[in-house]
Amino acid sequence: MSELTKKLLNHFLIGVFAIIPIVIVLQIIIFVKGLVSDLFQIVYVFAEDNYLYTAIVFIISFMLLVSIGSTIAQKGGSWIIKMFDFVIDKIPLLNTIYRVLKKVVNMFLSHDEAIAKEVVYLEYPKEGVWVPAYVTNRYDDKYILFIPTSPNPTSGFTVIVDKSKIVKSAMNIEEATSFIVSVGVDFDKAPETNLLP
Repeated sequence: MSELTKKLLNHFLIGVFAIIPIVIVLQIIIFVKGLVSDLFQIVYVFAEDNYLYTAIVFIISFMLLVSIGSTIAQKGGSWIIKMFDFVIDKIPLLNTIYRVLKKVVNMFLSHDEAIAKEVVYLEYPKEGVWVPAYVTNRYDDKYILFIPTSPNPTSGFTVIVDKSKIVKSAMNIEEATSFIVSVGVDFDKAPETNLLP
């Protein structure tokens, strides 16, 4: 392969990786816009083609979501969510999917610093190779870890290891995710690599 071809391919890949975050954010915006637009159309049709009724429905919905969020932040739960949990719990298969999704979302949003925000290093896939992992649960001296893969931290491996096999990290979830997505370029805690055996 000629030097010019290698250089062009290299610049092409750099360009692709540079726009991936933009494309992902745009896809999320388009998805949310489509959802809101579809919801608006449904409400508008039921409101007999009246923008005032549609606006009132959206204002009430917004206030309801703020109220639910406020109740959860202050009391740790909401009766509306508990009622929905109760109904979903009675539906086979859907209850399992809902429960797992709720646990995953709660792990990333939880204020429980002891587990949800803890990042550790683990020798994986072989001795002498260290990877960051999220602590998802603990049982006595056993840690359940999610080892994300670069550059997509939503895929990875779930493993159970003994406490003696991990090294604690000063990184939080956001810093570890940034480290993984950037394939190691964004690594503010580089000095802590000296703590790894």
